[in-house]
Amino acid sequence: MTATEPVAEPWGPTPDGLDGPYWDGLRVDELRLQRCNECSTWIWGPQAICGHCHSFDLGWETVEPSGTVYSWNRSWYPYMDEYADRLPYVTVLVELPHADGRRVLGILADDIETNPEIGDRVVGVFEHSEGAPWPLLRWRRAATAEGEKG
Repeated sequence: MTATEPVAEPWGPTPDGLDGPYWDGLRVDELRLQRCNECSTWIWGPQAICGHCHSFDLGWETVEPSGTVYSWNRSWYPYMDEYADRLPYVTVLVELPHADGRRVLGILADDIETNPEIGDRVVGVFEHSEGAPWPLLRWRRAATAEGEKG
């Protein structure tokens, strides 16, 4: 690889394209999750079939990127070489009330020195890094994110 070639990020749509609408949503600052058109069950991660009613009639819906911390973990190990200089980091499992409590994982992007608490309100923020082909969804404590708006 030469110095002028872009570095491929270790994230983005899977080769089978099943999660493509999720990534397309991030590009326009939307969190999109699958939902069964037959039984209305929310689905995450993306599937080819509804695990509840076994329908293949699945769609994608935009969900408000806000919820509560269900669980969390602080990591000191760089699972991706690209993040070796960002240690430690906090991963949160966020429960989304606007998707019947479906839970999604993500990185906490605010003060990681202060431990999150189960039940903390968080909001999603969309991170568009220069040169990266795909944005990322990060989570901030609701009070931190609201303070940045004002």
